[in-house]
Amino acid sequence: MSLLIRNAQVLTFDGGRIWPEADIHVADGRILAIGPGLCPETPPARVIEARGMLAMPGLINAHFHSPGNFLRGALDGLPLEVFMLYEVPPLATGVPVKRLNYVRTMLGAVEMLRQGVTSVMDDAFHIPVASAEGIDGIAEAYRDSGIRARLAIDQPNVVEYEKFPFLAELLPADIRAGMAAAPIQPAEELLELYDHLIARWDGAAEGRIGAALSCSAPQRVTLDYFRALSALSAKHDLPFNCHILETKLQRVLGEEKYGRSLVRLVHDLGVLDERMVVIHAIWIDADDIALLAASGATVAHNPVCNLRLGSGVMPFRALRDAGVPICIGTDEAVADDAINPWAALKMAGLVHTLSEVDYRSWPAAPEILHCMMTGGARALRWPDIGRLVPGARADIALLDLDSLPFTPLNDLHRQLVFCEPASAVRMTIVDGRVVFEDGRVTTVDERALRQEARALTEGYRAEFAPAIAEARRLEPYYRAMYLQAQARDVGLQRRLTR
Repeated sequence: MSLLIRNAQVLTFDGGRIWPEADIHVADGRILAIGPGLCPETPPARVIEARGMLAMPGLINAHFHSPGNFLRGALDGLPLEVFMLYEVPPLATGVPVKRLNYVRTMLGAVEMLRQGVTSVMDDAFHIPVASAEGIDGIAEAYRDSGIRARLAIDQPNVVEYEKFPFLAELLPADIRAGMAAAPIQPAEELLELYDHLIARWDGAAEGRIGAALSCSAPQRVTLDYFRALSALSAKHDLPFNCHILETKLQRVLGEEKYGRSLVRLVHDLGVLDERMVVIHAIWIDADDIALLAASGATVAHNPVCNLRLGSGVMPFRALRDAGVPICIGTDEAVADDAINPWAALKMAGLVHTLSEVDYRSWPAAPEILHCMMTGGARALRWPDIGRLVPGARADIALLDLDSLPFTPLNDLHRQLVFCEPASAVRMTIVDGRVVFEDGRVTTVDERALRQEARALTEGYRAEFAPAIAEARRLEPYYRAMYLQAQARDVGLQRRLTR
């Protein structure tokens, strides 16, 4: 389909250029031309009058877990290690997954499209095991929603207590035995699922759906599987997601189990490279930052989630000064309680004032937006998104400048970051297709979707009740582990202290 967007103010994210008023000609999913008074030789199928609106690239949510979409508001603030007991119960049994995965993924996709999000990296976990059916449910939802998405299989494959320091010694023998007996998928089985994901879904929907790799975290998988994933990432040039040093406990784990930081471990294994997306990177030191900078890896910053779980404040300025690319994500609806990249932008612009004394080093709005767009495109390894230039994918958000977030309009970049203009999004276009307009997502019956989501949630809660009861029984041991790690002096501080 061809479109002509007329008379918009255009923020290109290409060298800082802003067109005060210009047209955007779109055909076959790409931008053909930008400029005032365009007159295409072939009349476009649709003309969109956008005077008084801002046209900008759609937002890129560079880190997300769709399986959390039914869990917003489900938990109090908890540290990650206790939080994950309830999010991914280690003793959970299986539930029917394909329709569940489809509906909850679609629910998140709809929320993002309403926000002007056009691309997402979904690091999807599976409870208790991954399956081709479950993967297909997620991918089909993204295909049908109209959003652009990369999908990874976030599946640990080691015994639960091996992922943490001190836990094996703290747990009673019967609980350790139960954890050792829980389902674990061998590397060969998980790699077969990746063969399925890549063969069936990478490049699907005319290139709008893509595969990605994930090990969850280096301490959560066997080393042979970790290296195999890295090789697969290199073979297909796919992003490789890896949570590293999200918490102080993980810093202690590196010292206890590996005798080095987890960044150094990944570097020494030879898998830290430009395809890796290092998620969180909060409890990193100067040596870690140097390794990240030399590798070309991108760091995924999730500032709202980091505060929600009390993980700490990522050293944003030190990473930027070292030349480490940064992207921005919302993480998941159970750790953020919303799927709102505008809120993540704002928090990224605010939280680092707490860790930097020199206010001249605080992140500026254009810098934060650069992370969202340029960093996001780099993380997803789709260089033709995140910019409005001829040849780029036609992923566009139209925002009403005659709305409260922009009244009065003092500085466009600052108001995009700090005024949370989600309410100003009037249209979302992905690959040249209008997928949100007139207050509704055009690809799905949203009311029916919400009704089915509520019905599925009731069954989901009932199926998971025994696992949640087991999590409550385990929590005292995880709390003891957490407090033991917090007492360790690791030589750096990423949290506010008295």
